[in-house]
Amino acid sequence: MPLSGEAIRTMNYVDDISVTLRRILAVLPSLTEEERQRVAEHIKAADPSYDSVLKSIEVVVK
Repeated sequence: MPLSGEAIRTMNYVDDISVTLRRILAVLPSLTEEERQRVAEHIKAADPSYDSVLKSIEVVVK
């Protein structure tokens, strides 16, 4: 079954997220321990989170 344009766009958003996460991973070694901790706290506080989106998808699929 072919995908809708909306599904394809959504998958492209996921690709964009992956690129962003790779950029974050590339920068982390250059940060100090304190900076890495602050980035980690910022990521944990992000809303919506990657996990919350996955949980929403799982609820819809069930």
